Amino acid sequence: MAIRLKIPKSSSGAKHGAGSRLGDPLIRTALIVFVSLVAAGAIVFSYYYVKYDRVIDARFKGGIFSNSAKIYALPQTVRVGEKLEVRQMVAELRHAGYTDRDGQSAMGSYRLVSGGVEIRPGPESYHSQEPATIFAPDGQVTRITGQGGDLGAYELEPQMITALFDAGQRSKREVVKYDQIPKIMVDAVLAIEDRRFFQHSGVNFVRMGEAAWIDFTHQRHEQGGSTLTMQLSRGFFLTQEKTVKRKLTEMLIAEELEHKFGKQQIFEIYANWVDLGQRGSFAISGFAEASQSYFNKDLKDITLPEAALLAGIIQRPSYLSPYRHPERALERRNLVLDSMVETHAITPEQAEKAKAAPLKLAPPNVEASDAPYFVDLVRDSLVGKMDERQLNDQSYRIYTTLDPDLQKAAAQAVDMGMKLVDDAVTKRRTKRVKVGGKGGKYEVQVEPGPQAQVALVAMNPHTGEVLALVGGRNYAFSQLDHAVAKRPTGSIFKPFVYAAAMNSALDGANPVLTPASMIEDEPTTFTYGDQIYEPRNYKEEYHGEVTARYALAMSLNNATVKLAEETGYDKVADLAKAAGIISVKPTPAMALGSYDATPLDMAAAYTVFANRGLRLSPILVNSVRNAVGDVVTDFKTDERQVMDPRVAYVMTNMMEGVLNFGTAYEVRQRGFAAPAAGKTGTSHDGWFAGYTSNLLCIVWVGFDDYSDIRLSGAQTAAPIWAEFMKKAVALPQYTDVKSFDQPAGVVDVQLDKLTNRLATPSCPDDYSAAFIVGTEPNATCDQAASAGGFFSRMFGLGSQKALPPPGSPASTAESDDAQRKKGFFGKIVGIFKTDKPSNPPAKPPDGAGNPP
Repeated sequence: MAIRLKIPKSSSGAKHGAGSRLGDPLIRTALIVFVSLVAAGAIVFSYYYVKYDRVIDARFKGGIFSNSAKIYALPQTVRVGEKLEVRQMVAELRHAGYTDRDGQSAMGSYRLVSGGVEIRPGPESYHSQEPATIFAPDGQVTRITGQGGDLGAYELEPQMITALFDAGQRSKREVVKYDQIPKIMVDAVLAIEDRRFFQHSGVNFVRMGEAAWIDFTHQRHEQGGSTLTMQLSRGFFLTQEKTVKRKLTEMLIAEELEHKFGKQQIFEIYANWVDLGQRGSFAISGFAEASQSYFNKDLKDITLPEAALLAGIIQRPSYLSPYRHPERALERRNLVLDSMVETHAITPEQAEKAKAAPLKLAPPNVEASDAPYFVDLVRDSLVGKMDERQLNDQSYRIYTTLDPDLQKAAAQAVDMGMKLVDDAVTKRRTKRVKVGGKGGKYEVQVEPGPQAQVALVAMNPHTGEVLALVGGRNYAFSQLDHAVAKRPTGSIFKPFVYAAAMNSALDGANPVLTPASMIEDEPTTFTYGDQIYEPRNYKEEYHGEVTARYALAMSLNNATVKLAEETGYDKVADLAKAAGIISVKPTPAMALGSYDATPLDMAAAYTVFANRGLRLSPILVNSVRNAVGDVVTDFKTDERQVMDPRVAYVMTNMMEGVLNFGTAYEVRQRGFAAPAAGKTGTSHDGWFAGYTSNLLCIVWVGFDDYSDIRLSGAQTAAPIWAEFMKKAVALPQYTDVKSFDQPAGVVDVQLDKLTNRLATPSCPDDYSAAFIVGTEPNATCDQAASAGGFFSRMFGLGSQKALPPPGSPASTAESDDAQRKKGFFGKIVGIFKTDKPSNPPAKPPDGAGNPP
């Protein structure tokens, strides 16, 4: 039987078959296209990978965030006898960077002892490394001991105000390391923003797919699939446009960042970069800066509900602002807490407790804490003298003159006072208007107009240090610093007229003018060259012959111009220019403050009166030091003797009368009782300039468009000054307000109120006034008994009725009789509030006729 075998085909035949298929033009074309696409893709990917690798290297070269100089406040001085809790000192020290363990901080350390705290400054401290122990067992400092024995006072470490901001970006940022970020903050961010952050390689494809599906099924963009790394990619290198190309680029950069940096480094970058809202006109960047802005505390001290709030507002900082939209912020915070439960970062019980916590936000008053106008001035003054890049790159420390407590008092006083100004302006603009023609009804309408602005400058009159500065009512609305904006000075210029007149006692002029010199207060036409000047008194009230002391206290325009003419316009102008009011010209209008100066200029000028005739230029920075505390440069005030100390004291004595019975009696009525001197001023703005033995303050109120506020300085600026000074003298460092120090060569004399001559036992109704020795009156009241005198003409009292002292029940009682007939003394002590007529006369040129 034959067997048939089937021989298989050779392998070469198979190969031939495959080769024949590859030889198919379609297959070969498809293969070539595929390989070409892969190669092109690889080339494109390599191109962009290399491109963005270089971009990342360039962006992060030399540090991701630029260094910045730090701006510090004036050190707080603790004195024996001062009321101060140990916990307050500890809080100050911790905020300044001290720790409770030696060697942990180069700034210093502290240690609690029985009834007190031991302070040990470190190598980077502002101070020399001299330790001290402050004992305050019952909330009052009883003893301070140092290495050399007992001390009367000790300075704590200065507090940081802010970093020196980048003028272009207008952002504030406090950079922290990853290990300085509390775990609760990390957990809150990851729970709501990127739960798989420590697992993915930069792109979370699962989350992106889920987000895309939800967006597709809901037909709108609701979900975000971006990881923290992708958010950084977009924020550092890309725009916010929503395109496929940008998304792919974002993913590529995210992957590259993950290759270049570790997870903790990426989170650290994110924590310092992330946008968390706005404070004033500055962007809040990073969690550390946000903790200070929202809670006024260091990031290390943040609580669970606070961390959840910050993590929550990352999504939409403006929409979720806890200041503007607290309900939205609370809802978002609670969502973060629920997410933290889901990630097992906290327990449900912790979440419920945190949800019950109310929003505890720092006061939104930016002026009180950040002093932005002051910081702007510091920056401008330093940039003109030092290299800004060097200041920031080397992390210099800028130790300023700002007193945080006084700055807070200034901000609060401005806030209170401007509400009063707004009410007064609104009342003046409110009219009853007939609408609808004949038979129409009357409606109450408020005329449109600008909002009043404000400036406040507080100085130490003996050092020139600017202790507090408010340049406007809302820094976010306007960065124009009104403290350095030039405005007509109004009647706060008048003391320079009277000071030039008092100089006649020393410069050999004839006649010698004194506070008791008589001046005619009546309508007068003054000529200067070929010009005619006709000032008018406020409300067209004239008082005949008055003393210089009284004319200043009541801010009488005609009497003041008359005195300037008698003294010599050139002498007045020379004195004012020496004091720093450089715009003045020797004209009659000068006497009423028609020329411009800034509030900061006027603060410096008034140091002449407050500092025994010595003018001090204002300074905002005491020293600049490097990162380890070594002094780079110190700053000192410029001193110039402008006025004899005797003249300065006589002027102070005269300006005390402005508060005690003159146009600023409103200050006394508002409860400020400490010895003080000052002057109201009104041009088309309101001013008040005043000082105590240890503090000088200037307040300005007006409109940016230079329109007339039609309110006097006594109604606008003086209440702010009074409120500020009341808060200031309640602070430990300013409580020691004394009577003004009288120099040698000045004598106080008692003058009879009725005759304005030396008082005797037969004329007991008297007042005290200061004179340069040799210029005081020598005639007595007895010698003029039959003739009557100045005060009897002013008040119509005669010798049978004595004038009650200001503030006494007799002087402040508002009887029906007094209301029917407004006596002159009633207007002096501020009994009657209608200082400004409802329809004031048209404003004459150069400030003539303006109220005091």
